[in-house]
Amino acid sequence: MMRVTRIAKDGVEMLRVEGRLTHQNVEELRMACTAFVGDHGSVALDVSGLRFVDQTGVAMLHDLEQQGARLAGCSGFVRELLRDPTAQPGPPPESAGDAALVERLRRGDADAFEAVVHAYGGRMLATARRFVGDEDARDVVQEAFIAAFRNFDGFAGDARLSTWLHRIVINAALMRLRSRRRRREEPIESLLPRFDEDGCWAEPVSRWDTATDTLLERHETRAIVRRAIERLPANYRSVLLLRDIEELDTEEAASVLGITPNAVKTRLHRARQALRTLLEREFSRAGAAA
Repeated sequence: MMRVTRIAKDGVEMLRVEGRLTHQNVEELRMACTAFVGDHGSVALDVSGLRFVDQTGVAMLHDLEQQGARLAGCSGFVRELLRDPTAQPGPPPESAGDAALVERLRRGDADAFEAVVHAYGGRMLATARRFVGDEDARDVVQEAFIAAFRNFDGFAGDARLSTWLHRIVINAALMRLRSRRRRREEPIESLLPRFDEDGCWAEPVSRWDTATDTLLERHETRAIVRRAIERLPANYRSVLLLRDIEELDTEEAASVLGITPNAVKTRLHRARQALRTLLEREFSRAGAAA
């Protein structure tokens, strides 16, 4: 539910937006802004009361800013959502102040929650994008932060705060993937190496050994690798992302996915072989086009 009211703040009249801004009510906000501009020539929004913004709501706020609207009281949570989705996250935050931050969170300090979003929001968005893409990443991160803050008593302190948040974001992303309608995936069997009757390779095999995460860091190959990973079956894609990109160990990946460590090893091996086949095809096409 969203509520839009006219208020006077520091002698300036503005619209106060509270609650949840979603695709169901963005037009209500748009009409309120249009009416306000008709009276004042421009619009200022107090968005300090916003608690949830979906993708449509984010786009709406972007549009309003581009049209000259001023967003006042913008929390770190909302500001993080309004960042350029193509921006690269900064370096990992220092953990030296984590103990003090955790203590403030346990006391329910609202400023501490905002500090967490500022410190870790960018990297959590980057993680979510690798699993669900730009379209759903913001929603996944919002859901993860809300879940983390509501269940902060479950943080035992035996891991770094960033590690705990990272796990929650991954779980939220995997839940989003499971709820999606099935998309076109490449059958894994057609991508695995084939052998002849003598046990030799039935087809030539390339010998490049560049790691997947390294390829993703290279600007010129990032899009190709992402497309190839997206074509893997979901159960293999998840294992590959957890082990090779998010760098969870075998036991951690097994725990997140609810499967055995041996199953993780088997799926990871097959996923790497399949990804190699897909990348060989993609690079061949790119070379031919060039």
